[in-house]
Amino acid sequence: MQAVNLLDFDLDGLAAYCEQLGEKRFRATQLFRWIHQKGASDFDQMSDLAKSLRSKLQGAAVIQGLSLISEHVSSDGTIKWLFDVGGGNAVESVYIPEDDRATLCVSSQAGCAVGCRFCSTGHQGFSRNLSTGEIIAQLWFAEHTLRKRFQTSERVISNVVMMGMGEPLQNYNALVPALRTMLDDHGYGLSRRRVTVSTSGVVPMIERLQHDCPVALAVSLHAPNDPLRDMLVPINRKYPIAELLEACSRYLQAAPRDFITFEYCMLDGVNDSDAHARELIALVKGRIPCKFNLIPFNPFPESGLHRSPLARVQAFARILADAGIVTTVRKTRGDDIDAACGQLAGEVQDRTNAQTRMRREPVVVPVSAIQRSARGGRPA
Repeated sequence: MQAVNLLDFDLDGLAAYCEQLGEKRFRATQLFRWIHQKGASDFDQMSDLAKSLRSKLQGAAVIQGLSLISEHVSSDGTIKWLFDVGGGNAVESVYIPEDDRATLCVSSQAGCAVGCRFCSTGHQGFSRNLSTGEIIAQLWFAEHTLRKRFQTSERVISNVVMMGMGEPLQNYNALVPALRTMLDDHGYGLSRRRVTVSTSGVVPMIERLQHDCPVALAVSLHAPNDPLRDMLVPINRKYPIAELLEACSRYLQAAPRDFITFEYCMLDGVNDSDAHARELIALVKGRIPCKFNLIPFNPFPESGLHRSPLARVQAFARILADAGIVTTVRKTRGDDIDAACGQLAGEVQDRTNAQTRMRREPVVVPVSAIQRSARGGRPA
């Protein structure tokens, strides 16, 4: 019988598993803390667990993370990790240190089926959903690897954004237990305000998330009208803007923040005119509390698209801000290691050579190169 990976369970799931072993819930809580708060992967390390439980777990269960293929460190301190998820597939996670927070960008799928025109991950195509354990393993690895590297017992990751490879809400059943583990005080203890799910607009799942596990919501809008969004974000043909905004408005009834973040990738000559900005104002003002995050496009050859000039982005932002809409321009991070928004592609587009890449030794990066710009991570 195949061993159960305990990373696949949130606390309720782990309690149910322990009950099958004849154990009380408090034992599951102890075990959960060892796994997520202390980063333990060896049951023999878990000194306050009853020997009888440790004996039951041996052979029946494992704490199995993802195999690291490579690690790349940007000049700005951003770190990109590439993980093997089997079958010639790989996923990427990105650590982004800042002065007042440290964010981990987490993947939910190997590839993506949505196919947004400006996203290199979508250009790669879709391979499969990740399991709950594969999603949470990215945080488990990053948190405890960085604690050792920075020689700290304090929490390093203060924010998690489900903005890596994949559409999180198309992997809903695996996503929600992972979110619950991130939020659990016996796990990573993150605030609902500091965990963000980014979606291209899967309307039915936005409504389910509102009831099951409301966290901060970011919506990849990228266009002010349906014809343009149909071209840029194909899922809009199924869930047009009006339906999406209605779902967002309802979501706010349970959301930890009193606004929705709309992500807007700035594409030269495509969606960045003054007229587009005014359309956005007419679309949202007085209808839904929101903020806009304008994202510089990170070009890749197959897209045929170009980044809007900085002056155009600033003018666009000024129109929105003058209308009273909170607007920020995302600072580009990690673009020298292809870790910026829209650039994650898993390095496995050439399937014929994927297994060769999987056999590479992980890249070892000097600790000092990371520490110089990564001290900003703090507990929430």
